[in-house]
Amino acid sequence: MDQAIEIARQAIVTGDVPVGAIVVNKDGQIIGTGSNEREANNDPTAHAEIVAIRSATSNIENSRLDGCTLIVTLEPCAMCAGAIAQSRISNLIFGAWDEKAGAVGSVWDVIRDPRALHKVNVTTGIRESECAKLLTDFFEGQR
Repeated sequence: MDQAIEIARQAIVTGDVPVGAIVVNKDGQIIGTGSNEREANNDPTAHAEIVAIRSATSNIENSRLDGCTLIVTLEPCAMCAGAIAQSRISNLIFGAWDEKAGAVGSVWDVIRDPRALHKVNVTTGIRESECAKLLTDFFEGQR
């Protein structure tokens, strides 16, 4: 989570919401990283999770991330939860809950829906207060 938090801090420079993500393979090596790049790239799909997944699949030259873990500072939204399932990530770890748009238990639970074709192990609340503070501080600065 240390690396994801540091990546989130870097997103602030571009005016993006500070969310950071890393993809780690089964050997514990980081194979992909991403921060929010929506504002930087004028791309509504450039959430940290999507950027990290694209980075990882490019690095391993495979669209499937079986056995990999996605670590992200904020609960994924519905779009990102769908991408996590489609990429076949095995494990998801996140920090802060997203009570407005979270899709891993807050508003929806796309990943753990019993009808889902791919099952993802989910661990929540890792360094939750630190991850949440990044977001709170960012949005207070926007007002």
